[in-house]
Amino acid sequence: MASVLVPVAYIIIVFGGLFVFSYFYRKHTSQQVFEPYFASHPERNAYVTLLQKTDPPASDSLLKSALVRRAMADVLRVLRIREDKPALQNLLQKGSIGDDLWNSLLAAEKELEAEIMEVVTEANSFVEGWGQVIFPTANEMLANEKMRLVFERTAENKADLESRFGVKARSVDDVASSKSRITNGLAPPAISGAESVVSSDGEGSVGPKTGKKNKKRK
Repeated sequence: MASVLVPVAYIIIVFGGLFVFSYFYRKHTSQQVFEPYFASHPERNAYVTLLQKTDPPASDSLLKSALVRRAMADVLRVLRIREDKPALQNLLQKGSIGDDLWNSLLAAEKELEAEIMEVVTEANSFVEGWGQVIFPTANEMLANEKMRLVFERTAENKADLESRFGVKARSVDDVASSKSRITNGLAPPAISGAESVVSSDGEGSVGPKTGKKNKKRK
């Protein structure tokens, strides 16, 4: 009888200890306040400040612009979470990071979902149906800003490359002038009106000098 009670008591003690530990661990983690994944949301704060302004109230155009800027910031956060989540999950499985960073990411993801729904609701309050297109519009505006930034930094990158490799880049005017010189060099010579032109049937047109000689022969 004692040989049966010993393993049963051992199993009860082990599983009971695991249950107590998991209970207190979940209670501790649920009460723990994680550091926010994103520090702040200035675009949202600016929109709320303009919305609460009453003397004088903000115009609808200004509020719409602030709401679009808020949507653009949300798009950037969505892209960052999509990029960081797989990497953090891989690091968490390897034990390279703690649970606090992962839980902070999950909390930021839930907060961002609520933020997106709020932006859609605010957009529909201005124009019905605008909430369905505000985020695609914000995505296009972000792409345009990236292209404009690349265009503005073209001169700086050009000077950097010239100083690095010691080669001066050719300008557009130089390329155009060189193309015009090549075109002029390959152009066929002009045919004057006094020269004879062979027709399609093999006969040549007679010029004025030939006509005079024929008259003298007659």
